[in-house]
Amino acid sequence: MNSPRLLTLLTLLLMLSAFPAAAADNTSSLQLTLPPTFYAVPGVEMNIYYDNIVLTETPEKYRFEVRCEIGTAEQTRWTITPTPSDVGQHPLSVKVTDANGTILGTAKTILHVSAANSGSNRDTFRLLIIGDSLTHATAYSNEIARLLSTPGNPEWQMLGTHKPKSAAAGVAHEGYGGWTWQRFVSQYEPNPDGTHSKRSSPFVYLDKDGKPGLDFKRYFKEEFNGNTPDTVVIMLGINDCFSANQDAIDEKIDGMFTQADLFIKELQAAVPQAEVGICLTTPGNSRQKAFFANYKDRYSRWGWKKIQHRLVQRQIEKYAGCEKENLFLVPTELNLDIVNGYPVNNGVHPNNIGYQQIGVSIYSWLKSRLEE
Repeated sequence: MNSPRLLTLLTLLLMLSAFPAAAADNTSSLQLTLPPTFYAVPGVEMNIYYDNIVLTETPEKYRFEVRCEIGTAEQTRWTITPTPSDVGQHPLSVKVTDANGTILGTAKTILHVSAANSGSNRDTFRLLIIGDSLTHATAYSNEIARLLSTPGNPEWQMLGTHKPKSAAAGVAHEGYGGWTWQRFVSQYEPNPDGTHSKRSSPFVYLDKDGKPGLDFKRYFKEEFNGNTPDTVVIMLGINDCFSANQDAIDEKIDGMFTQADLFIKELQAAVPQAEVGICLTTPGNSRQKAFFANYKDRYSRWGWKKIQHRLVQRQIEKYAGCEKENLFLVPTELNLDIVNGYPVNNGVHPNNIGYQQIGVSIYSWLKSRLEE
């Protein structure tokens, strides 16, 4: 027979099970994550949106305290439009507490503000952008081109064979909807139909034995008369990991990195002088209904947020501190408004506001490289 004490304990456990805890309500699960450095340029707005740096469905429950000698902390973000006097490095820290003031996480980063005229005395700057549907949309590439065309920048050229109708003058890239690291590494289509879905990777050619493989030297020789990029920006990861099982996220990311390593190795063998920027995977729409509109019950906003947050952590772990290897992190995940930067009916593709914010993040990083 059960004792009264045991019955009381069982009753209490049953009561607690009827009220499941909200996701990411404890210290460890918040997983406050910042890249080592993020970038800005005078006259151009830069933000850290709090929802993008913690793993929770309810960021409004927490208090975010940002300490930096410049910038302004608001309810949902920290924001700054630097002035010329802000050029330089600025330590920034974030502390997250609950409503009672209990500290749930702290993190630090460096804001690097580059001068507006960084790189203005350089020769033509050549850029190659590689990505999936976010790049295919061409909106953030257009924004990079617009910003590079402002005073204080060198002459520029975008390399790439894909020039959609929406591309601004001079804009080109290698961005294709649904593509992954693996597809860029190995996709060979013997019978292309002229569409972007049934085609070979732009970097894959048949060798002398008739076997397909990466050949970046041939790509640059045949497509651009041997001109090579000073910088390569790569925005991939969503399609590689979007369908990951929640109990096997790291396994999916491991597979992605295997393909990324193959791609980057061959790229750097062909253009060892080029700096390669790896974009930190952008967060999705804040609205669950946007995910339902695209995927019904197959994928949820919270499911993708858990994958995306872990992917960003792993990208930081892998590529941070690799500057001597010409590998760099591009913090595209911070400066994206997941409310106003998305339409109401799309889970992972921003609207023009969001795409412009991605373009600003990449441009700000590019300026930090142009000043070197």
